[in-house]
Amino acid sequence: MKKISLFLLLSLLSLSIFAQISTEKVEEGFKILEEVDNQMAYKGDYSCTASIIIQKPGKPNENLQYKMYERIGKEIFTMVQIFPDADKGKGYLKDGDNIWAYDPIGRKFSHSSLKDALGDSDINVDDMSNDDKRYRNNYNITDSHDEKLGNYDVTVLTLEAKTSKPAYDKTILYIRKDVKLILKQCDYSSSGRLMRTILIPKYAKTEKGYVGYHNIIRDELNPGEQTQQIISDLSFDALPDKIFTKAYLEGLN
Repeated sequence: MKKISLFLLLSLLSLSIFAQISTEKVEEGFKILEEVDNQMAYKGDYSCTASIIIQKPGKPNENLQYKMYERIGKEIFTMVQIFPDADKGKGYLKDGDNIWAYDPIGRKFSHSSLKDALGDSDINVDDMSNDDKRYRNNYNITDSHDEKLGNYDVTVLTLEAKTSKPAYDKTILYIRKDVKLILKQCDYSSSGRLMRTILIPKYAKTEKGYVGYHNIIRDELNPGEQTQQIISDLSFDALPDKIFTKAYLEGLN
């Protein structure tokens, strides 16, 4: 019995040491993610135009365009479709945990989700938001290690969803070590299947910080299908409160 008790004691001690190291790695990972957010230009109010190009084999490209308004730290944003004309005025409004989709034809709001796709693209509503607390609030970090991605040394973080908000159950991020910027993101289903890959090859540095202005989102379930997102008309001017209301969306049409 003494031998068994000693074995159990040593096992518990080793697990405790592992847990302590794991906890340190987790906190280190969240600090890296916070550095990523601090490097980005999205602080306070901002607005931009998001152009989306949907590419599918054997089909002509489909173009969508949205105007984005967001107030970082307050969990509010408004998104309005401005192209094509047939869908002009469709929009989304987020206030905390509440998300509404607006239909200008029926002039009706319906509860929506961050997981909703924009048109027939591989972009979700959640991808358009830059909430600076999304990582700590919605994910556990389950792995952290270093790799080489092209010419860059990167930290690879595996995030697993702990709430129902994320669109995917597991996300792996490849983050530059020299300047904390996300270069690649892989999203997986609950069964472990790779659903999509996001590449962010181009960043621009503004007076407020970095902007990933060209994203490529590859549909891993349908080879050859991808969506490109290009950010333009970026402004950090203060936005009036009325933009973040249902009345604003209703008044556009």
